Amino acid sequence: MRAIDLSSVTWRKSSYSNSDGGNCLEVADHHPSLVPVRDSKDPARGVLAFGTDAWGHFVRAYKSTLT
Repeated sequence: MRAIDLSSVTWRKSSYSNSDGGNCLEVADHHPSLVPVRDSKDPARGVLAFGTDAWGHFVRAYKSTLT
């Protein structure tokens, strides 16, 4: 597995994160083939990197639980 340099990415809090500080998920946009995800409360803990197709499936599955 190759290392991915995420030192220059801009993280944004997910619109699904709540405003009271809980469930804070951050994603980094504009990476060519991956969607890096981390916990905004503990960013030093590490990053999960999803392939774009896998991330799309995850988001659609999550959204289907909201309806």
